[in-house]
Amino acid sequence: MSQSKASKKKVVTTKKVTPTAQRVRKQVTTREPKELIFKKENYILMGAGAGLILLGLLLMSGGSMPSPDVWDDSIIYSFRRTVLAPVVILAGLVVEIFAIFKRA
Repeated sequence: MSQSKASKKKVVTTKKVTPTAQRVRKQVTTREPKELIFKKENYILMGAGAGLILLGLLLMSGGSMPSPDVWDDSIIYSFRRTVLAPVVILAGLVVEIFAIFKRA
């Protein structure tokens, strides 16, 4: 009789349990909110950089000739348009890059 007991194998079947709606709701509500990549300081610096770029573009534009018949080189090639505006735009780009890479 000991041989017959040893030769019998137990077959165990497991039933796949699907989560109920209540369990799913609990899982959804217990998730922790994801942390944002950028902090408030980063967004402030990004806004300042965008403002500098916009200021540089405004400095570069604008102005018209006093008369359509007269060409004035000093208006087109002024210090404001050729030097100051590009420097302000580059400063804005540097601030943008710094804001992106800054760890808060």
